[in-house]
Amino acid sequence: MTIATPVRAGVSLDALLAAKERRAARQADWLTHYQQPVISLTLVTPGKIKDSLRYRNTMGVALQMCDQLLWKNRWQVLDRQVLWLPTGPEALWCVAHPAAEIKAHCAELEQTHPLGRLWDLDVICPENSQVGRQSLGSHLRRCLICNEPAHACSRSRNHPLEQVVARVEKMIDDWFARD
Repeated sequence: MTIATPVRAGVSLDALLAAKERRAARQADWLTHYQQPVISLTLVTPGKIKDSLRYRNTMGVALQMCDQLLWKNRWQVLDRQVLWLPTGPEALWCVAHPAAEIKAHCAELEQTHPLGRLWDLDVICPENSQVGRQSLGSHLRRCLICNEPAHACSRSRNHPLEQVVARVEKMIDDWFARD
């Protein structure tokens, strides 16, 4: 199922928090209903603009790569949902496969694809909640600007927002201009 809304301007913090709560509720519903791991995909979109043609195109590539990953590994997909929201695109897959292996492949996608750093692929397990990168021995996400741990730079606002947005836009533009 795909639900789309028109491309819009910036969104408020309240709207982002409400969207996060709704996403968590959908994840919990799926975990309860299917009793299988859930992959949750969102984008890294700094700033107030969360829905743009640039971000929709980036999500399209992410969806294609995730679907290919699932198909290539022949993992059974029990459900799939894509939402095109003013707060940014979101996707969920429910997959009948061990969560740790799913997370390992998702983390590899994030690390190896040229746009992967802009994808946030969470894997949630019905038994143990979210499967983190560290549980797999993977490194924390790195800052887009200075390569330090991303959460530290983000929380301390080490870089001007305009610089981070420009870096994200350049990554996207470089990918789509590659041909």
